[in-house]
Amino acid sequence: MFDKHIEVREIMTRKVITVSSDQTMDQAAEVFESRDLHHIPVVDDGKVVGMLSTTDLHKVTHHFTLFKVHNSDVVNQSVLRSLLTREVMTSPVATIQTSCSLETVASIFRENLFHALPVIESNGDLAGIVTPFDLMNYAYGPDEFELTESHHKKMV
Repeated sequence: MFDKHIEVREIMTRKVITVSSDQTMDQAAEVFESRDLHHIPVVDDGKVVGMLSTTDLHKVTHHFTLFKVHNSDVVNQSVLRSLLTREVMTSPVATIQTSCSLETVASIFRENLFHALPVIESNGDLAGIVTPFDLMNYAYGPDEFELTESHHKKMV
């Protein structure tokens, strides 16, 4: 049963991969690729200063690839090496406190169409991150997502 009054600290991801605002976008791109992430908080001195998404990364590289510019990969790498995460990140970024209820979190996701929210401690330090998937996983449990072999065969 889904208890909408549980605090987000109970379901958030605690071990968050972050980048700093002075890292280059090619470094951030490597983090996205190697960790298969869609959102990375940008953190300086423990405080969230922005958020990077794969959409942000694609916006930076899309123009040269879209028009199939000769050596677009080389151009993209050059551009990524020349940009800092602070120049691309979304800032300011919406955050929530660890004590926020899941009802509040779900409401924020619905109203703003966010796909990830950094969770902060009362002192402003990053404590974790929560996504709509975390809410679904809590509400339905990982077993609910698994299809039985017979269901899978019927769908194929």
